Amino acid sequence: MAAIQRAIRSVQTGVDCPRLSRFSLHAPKSAEVEFSNGNVYNLSAEFLRTHSPAADSKVRSVGGEKVIFGRRHVGIMSAEPIGNYGVRILFDDLHKTGIYTWDYLYHLGSNKFTLMRNYIRTLKKHGLTRDPPRRK
Repeated sequence: MAAIQRAIRSVQTGVDCPRLSRFSLHAPKSAEVEFSNGNVYNLSAEFLRTHSPAADSKVRSVGGEKVIFGRRHVGIMSAEPIGNYGVRILFDDLHKTGIYTWDYLYHLGSNKFTLMRNYIRTLKKHGLTRDPPRRK
């Protein structure tokens, strides 16, 4: 975590995005990000996983839409800084290829409710669920 905090202090991100001032991992449930404009966002593990910026083999393409489903109980195992512009999050479903830039985290936080509502609508539209499949 100290490395992430050092990276935060040394970076100024995009023009429209305020500077990230704090990244706190509350494993396994969430990450909290705070920006220089005072905005603080608590982003759940499920939300971060389903909005991963990486292509992933566990994504189902339904009607041309990429849909990640069954991740209601996913957890965050760790986070590591990537340069001084983002963080890679390792989830307990072993997904670890997404790099969350500070700008992207600001976008996710600023639009969290709309993005989650749209995600749930997409799942319903395709008959999918947030819950993991039952093991036989």
